[in-house]
Amino acid sequence: MTLAVRVPAELSARVPVEQRGPGLERDAVRMLVSRGVEVAHRTFTELPLLLRAGDVLVVNTSATLAAAVDGWTGHARVVVHFSTCGDDGRWAVELREPDGRGTTRARAGGPAGREVRLPGGVRLVLEEPLSGRGERLWWARVSGPGVPGLLRGYGRPIRYAYTERDQPLSVYQTVFALPSADGTGSAEMPSAARPFTTRLVAELVSRGVQFAPVTLHTGVASAEAHEPPYPERFAVPEASSRLINSARAGGGRVVAVGTTAVRAVESAVGADGAVRASAGWTDLVVTPERGVRVVDGLLTGLHEPEASHLLMLEAVAGRVAVERGYEAALQGRYLWHEFGDVHLVLP
Repeated sequence: MTLAVRVPAELSARVPVEQRGPGLERDAVRMLVSRGVEVAHRTFTELPLLLRAGDVLVVNTSATLAAAVDGWTGHARVVVHFSTCGDDGRWAVELREPDGRGTTRARAGGPAGREVRLPGGVRLVLEEPLSGRGERLWWARVSGPGVPGLLRGYGRPIRYAYTERDQPLSVYQTVFALPSADGTGSAEMPSAARPFTTRLVAELVSRGVQFAPVTLHTGVASAEAHEPPYPERFAVPEASSRLINSARAGGGRVVAVGTTAVRAVESAVGADGAVRASAGWTDLVVTPERGVRVVDGLLTGLHEPEASHLLMLEAVAGRVAVERGYEAALQGRYLWHEFGDVHLVLP
């Protein structure tokens, strides 16, 4: 699926909503609501009015890492984006070059054997491309005490050119984020959950809406080429699988908070349609042909209309609804990207 959509630069959210004016909190964003081809303009604080007792929100608990680290290869400055930790201790990384404005642009990754000098005397050596699809991401070995410590000491959140300035890591953590025991997490924020506040969560719980936590550690997005997602590490706990199955049996709706939550829970569905406790790697790409087996609705941010994101939206909502939603978001001057407004798709 493709959409002929061009998002004007002025619709990119350049700073978090709470920095746009006094007294604003994270939940002070607008929310486009799609039910089939019907579209309504609401605010995020109205979410409790749109859900009902027995509904389940599937939320991603992955914490965002300070995944960007400055380095040198030869005499050239580079920025290393740490994406995913492999089972063998290597990390999938993307090498980018500074653009002079505090952000980065794409650069060639290889060749194998390239060494990058990082702070604290750490050395990173590229070994092989992550996949045969391209050479943007490489498996690399890192010397020293470990990548989580390197990121804590020298890293900063990955930032893209449409944002105004660097932000502290706390800005990129959602209210659901839990640090993992091994220090791994998401290279980029699971941003659909960003508008949630503890107050709003409490209101939802008081109205009988339940939360099913899952984990999916997101890798570095393909900002330029819009490649399909790579395999990512996920976990669906036993308690969450039981909660989701119980809600479905009782007529409740399962609403995923973000495409990462969709990918995680749909990766844990058995042939009989039941969700089971699962953990490991998922290479699932949700398409209209595959469809969704558990998820009834989706809360998602407004992002550039890249193929994999649109295919997942179409799988949940249908093509006409997606086209109508994007059209309404542009006409309504909604703000795009991780600090922007949100889109709620309900059956």
